[in-house]
Amino acid sequence: MTTSIAAPVVSTSENAFPELSAAERRQRWFEVCLVLLVALGAFILSSLYVLVHGPSAFTQLSNLRAASGLLQESAALLVLGYVLSRRGMSFAHLGFRWSLRDVRIGLLLMLLAWIAYAFGSVAIQVVHRVLFGAYGSGPRAQDFFAHPPVLFIPFSLLNPFFEELIVRAYLMTEVIELTRSRALAVALSVGIQFLYHLYYGLVGAVSVSFFFLVLALYYLRSRKALPVIVAHAFVDIYALIRLW
Repeated sequence: MTTSIAAPVVSTSENAFPELSAAERRQRWFEVCLVLLVALGAFILSSLYVLVHGPSAFTQLSNLRAASGLLQESAALLVLGYVLSRRGMSFAHLGFRWSLRDVRIGLLLMLLAWIAYAFGSVAIQVVHRVLFGAYGSGPRAQDFFAHPPVLFIPFSLLNPFFEELIVRAYLMTEVIELTRSRALAVALSVGIQFLYHLYYGLVGAVSVSFFFLVLALYYLRSRKALPVIVAHAFVDIYALIRLW
């Protein structure tokens, strides 16, 4: 049995794109940049800093750090909700609606994305070996998130909603409507996620991008946010269990 909240069906035909004035277009781009800056600015800077200075530059994981992350991600989602409400929209317009069927799809999507990640990681290592004569190495999750504190649990549960609603559903929807380029929407979505995962190193960030690419392509086709959130959430939960 499937339960869902009714939401507008999002059409992907060219005729479905709204005709926007120059002022409306500028306003929409400003809102996109504002949401991304509030949500990801600090994460991207931190990731670049760790990439340059190494894992030792990563701030020790603590309840205070987890609480700070919870506050930032909650604030970013509230900003997104406000931006959407200004246009008479809600998260449902981004394809976020509860459905047991979509939860099941999310589990299958997780497996598909995980397979893509595994094959992508091998491909990147082969390319690295051919170009540089050795396999690539980089930090692991244990180097950053070993012995997670209690508050890391709610942070890990909120994070998939934060990432997939902002960097996937909202960003891709806006880019498609503003540029009519689905390829650009996928590239920007995955590219931004690549940036704030650079603390894993270049090889690690490229590898994990294969996982995000599958989620982006699925959202592009279905315009459903819940399956990508579920897929992301189960990976985060699995990683958290392994860290413990």
